[in-house]
Amino acid sequence: MVRLCVNIDHVATVREARKGREPDPVFAAVLAELAGVDGIVCHLREDRRHMKDRDLKMLKEVVQTHLNLEMAATDEMVQIATEVLPDMCTLVPEKRQELTTEGGLDVISQMERLSDVISELHAHNIVVSLFIDPTIQQVKAASRVGADYVELHTGEYANAPDMNRMSERLEEIANMALAASKLGLGVSAGHGLNYQNVSAIAKLDRIEELNIGHSIISRAVLVGLDQAIREMKALVK
Repeated sequence: MVRLCVNIDHVATVREARKGREPDPVFAAVLAELAGVDGIVCHLREDRRHMKDRDLKMLKEVVQTHLNLEMAATDEMVQIATEVLPDMCTLVPEKRQELTTEGGLDVISQMERLSDVISELHAHNIVVSLFIDPTIQQVKAASRVGADYVELHTGEYANAPDMNRMSERLEEIANMALAASKLGLGVSAGHGLNYQNVSAIAKLDRIEELNIGHSIISRAVLVGLDQAIREMKALVK
């Protein structure tokens, strides 16, 4: 069965709208686990626009399932990761002005750097995933630099303008999930997935885990976090 992990960044985004103390993303993580999620995801950005260092440290203390830290492959973030020791680190591209991650990590152009970062994280027993576009070149590069997992970027599928384009993107993801698995990589997927488009992705062979944030937190504003998560888990199943 496909695992569902919830990204809680947008809880912190709401908090930062007033620069206050609520809603607390750590409390949201506890509620999410009570609702049955398989893991918690958070992205500690360079500019700390939503999640803060304090949040990450507290999440490490309270998360009982699986803590996945999304991070850029910078010296600062590697140091933080090796001090906090999340269960997994997902290396992602990061631009200061972007509203959300705009595409997959270009592994091919920075293989030496990524190999070094992955080796350092492995030395601290941290599982490493790379957030990549679903292309065979990036999948092969992820294997060569020593990643344990790839997270296939589903943004083009989720934002496809018509059903034909969506079907093409879905087939690409399916093929790359199979290719990654044959190379010994674990496979997850995420970005732009919602209550309308998630089921087709969840049915694909070799995808082990889905990471979903914005859609669940948006729905939680209206129906509550517990119900929003349970509805998504039902679709994933």
